[in-house]
Amino acid sequence: MFEKSVRLLMLSMLALFMFLGACSSSTGGNGEKGGNTGNKGDGDELAPYEITLAFWGADQRDLGLIEQEISKLTKEKINATVRLKRIEPAAWTQQKVLMFSGNDKLDIVFTGENQYISEVAQKKLVPLDDLLQTHGQGLIDAFEPSVLAASKIGGTTYGIPTIRDLAAYPTMLMRTDLVEQFGIDTSAVKTIDDLEPVFKKVKENNPNLYMIGKASGGASIAYPLLLTTIDPLGDMIGVLTDTNALKVVNLYESEEYAKFVTTLHGWYKEGYIPKDIATTTQSGRDYLKAGIGFSTPNKGKPGITTQTGAAVGVELTEVKLAPAKMNTLTITNAMLAIASTSKDPERAMMFLNLLYTDKEIVNLLHWGIEGKHYKVNENGTIDFADGVDAKTSGYNLRQGWMFGNQLLAYPWTTDSPDIWEQMDTFNKGAEKSAALGFMYNPEPVKTELAAIQNVIQQYAMGLETGTLDPAENLPKFNAALKAAGIEKVIAEKQKQLDEWAATK
Repeated sequence: MFEKSVRLLMLSMLALFMFLGACSSSTGGNGEKGGNTGNKGDGDELAPYEITLAFWGADQRDLGLIEQEISKLTKEKINATVRLKRIEPAAWTQQKVLMFSGNDKLDIVFTGENQYISEVAQKKLVPLDDLLQTHGQGLIDAFEPSVLAASKIGGTTYGIPTIRDLAAYPTMLMRTDLVEQFGIDTSAVKTIDDLEPVFKKVKENNPNLYMIGKASGGASIAYPLLLTTIDPLGDMIGVLTDTNALKVVNLYESEEYAKFVTTLHGWYKEGYIPKDIATTTQSGRDYLKAGIGFSTPNKGKPGITTQTGAAVGVELTEVKLAPAKMNTLTITNAMLAIASTSKDPERAMMFLNLLYTDKEIVNLLHWGIEGKHYKVNENGTIDFADGVDAKTSGYNLRQGWMFGNQLLAYPWTTDSPDIWEQMDTFNKGAEKSAALGFMYNPEPVKTELAAIQNVIQQYAMGLETGTLDPAENLPKFNAALKAAGIEKVIAEKQKQLDEWAATK
């Protein structure tokens, strides 16, 4: 999800400048929108209401059955039924715009990253702080305060992060059979440089294998490994390489970046990396699945080996390259919000509260109906119901990270029974960036950002896949970045970061 265009992220943020000054005059999220009034009086009965939840995902034959089962619960708890409005992933961005601008019924909507910034700036989302206090106490209690506060813009909450992996670390996933065959001591691999002798041994004995591939079709080899060791401060144009200090620097001019891309170029020359790596749409996972790859870079979290292994069809061994880190983007890249078109924001918040506290509702959204779509194993994990598999199940969405508190859901059979306890410990133990909660307004440097993005598109993929020689091209890259105005952007981001820090 995070490998979306950085250009789109920057452009969607431009309107934020005009919005921030108007925050104090916007609706306080207290339902003053002409909605149902039956939920406001002391002891009043709640008037009937239908809550529409919009999200993207693949078609599910039994989605209507899930609606019915959830509605049975919500009818009893908050006198509301629920409509699940699924949108095809490829059409999501366009359809979302139409839903906001048209007369579509919309209450709760999935958001995050660039869309969240844009939707707040355009006043498409309801301010939530008052609603959280009146109808979201269970939701509040599910979070560490600093994590929930990380989504604030201009001091106001407009989106609620879903509870899932809220941090990440750089990791390499390797084929377990080859690790065991060649007696590779993965505990000795601490850095990127330590991978070279591993690749050398495997390549010598399997000359037709690719040692490593891209993180995804559109992301480089380096992308997830860099992203999880720094704080990107939203767009990676001016970052914190030291996440304990509020010093904004040019990532591409750092020693860390130079060393990394030099190592990648060495791997490319040794034949560890495919010759077409910069242009192919295939990823390291694709190579593993096809039996022609040894490892893939990844953002790490509890369960990453079993989940990725199940996806590619081979058992994987993980090599962690750094501790887990948490920053604003790791938290805000998946959130739920209340649309400004909602006729009853209070009822929408009541349902949001249930998504973070009610196990029955969470499991219906995550896995479907027990006995029809899944069965519970003796160890507390779940598997497909008898006579059902991935192809025949009427509900196999597998997007639990999208709906409220994933830690309330059953673990899948390939995960450890205590996966969510591990995830909770992982989240709470992650190193928090000193800039956690900071979002910057790019409007003052919008011209420079457009020019910088063009330069990044010209050089970054080649350098971060090893195909371009950094000795020759990295100086050209940084010279072009300076000519495009990166120093002005970094100065502006530093100024805003200092101003933000002064309020903390």
